[in-house]
Formats: sequence, C-alpha cells, structure tokens
Amino acid sequence: MTKIRSTTVLAVIHNGEVAIGADGQATMGNYVAKSNVKKIRKLLDGKIVTGFAGSTADAFTLLERFDEKLKAYGGSMKRAAIELAKDWRTDRYLRKLEAMLITADKDEILVVSGTGDVLEPDNQVAAIGSGSMYAQSAALALKKHATHLTAEDIVRESLNIAADICIYTNHNLIIEKLK
Repeated sequence: MTKIRSTTVLAVIHNGEVAIGADGQATMGNYVAKSNVKKIRKLLDGKIVTGFAGSTADAFTLLERFDEKLKAYGGSMKRAAIELAKDWRTDRYLRKLEAMLITADKDEILVVSGTGDVLEPDNQVAAIGSGSMYAQSAALALKKHATHLTAEDIVRESLNIAADICIYTNHNLIIEKLK
C-alpha cells in the first residue's frame, strides 16, 4: 500500500481574526490522487476550526475523538486537546494513527501530535505538513511586515508560496475564518 503524503495546513491569528487554511492535494506515491480534498473542519457549532495533515482516515478518527473531548470538557479547546493527546499516545489503536492536527478558537492555536505534544506556537502562527516550513516562514514575514493584511490574506498568500515550492501542496485552497 502506498503511503499518502502530507499536505500544508496553516493557522494564523492576526489583528483579532483567526484563519486556518489548507491546500487540497492528496498524493499516492508519485502521482496526484485527488486535487480538492477538504482538510479543514469547523467543530463545536463553528467556534473551533481544525485542519489536518497525514492519512485522511486517521485524521477523521482523530477529529471525531477531538469533537467528543470538546463536548466532554465543556468546549475547552486546550483541555480537549490535552486529553486527546494523552489518549493518542497511550491507546494501542490510536498510537498507530498517522496524522497531525491544528486547532484554533478565537484566542489561540494549538498543534496536536501523536507523540503527546500539544503546542501553542510562538507568534500565533502554526503550520503542519510537507510544506509547513515554507508556509510558516511566509506567514511570519507577512505578519511582521504587512500589518495591513487580514489573517485570511496572510494564510492565502503563505499557502500559495508553499504551493509554488512544495510538490505535495497545490493551489486549491480552503480557508476558514473565526472572528
């Protein structure tokens, strides 16, 4: 079985706005399997937005578990993420899942991984996936030097830069905002 490559997901908080976006490309081996995958989901009646990189089936399993944790912990994103990370690391079934999540609410961004990490990134910019370093670098520069841009503008431009460089990232972007 060919392993599906990652993607690029980027979240930014800027000037009171939160935006998270991802490209739509899924690759299998050396070909593009699909060009318009939706890797961004809103949870908790639109109060939390989440993006994923990695195996789609694994990511959906994690999103379902995260949604359950959100409901169990009264919508506390940080608490739900910590509890998900604990389960992800200790549960024999979940431990085998190959995906990463970025989740954001109106106040913060978190990166959640299967190693038990729940990270709140510096500068309110987080990226995951194969093009993450390109997108994150662009977002940090735009946030610092183009302060007139919205969070959505920064995410869009940064993902387009990543798509120009990373072969596992395309220009079919989905971006969601929270105010």
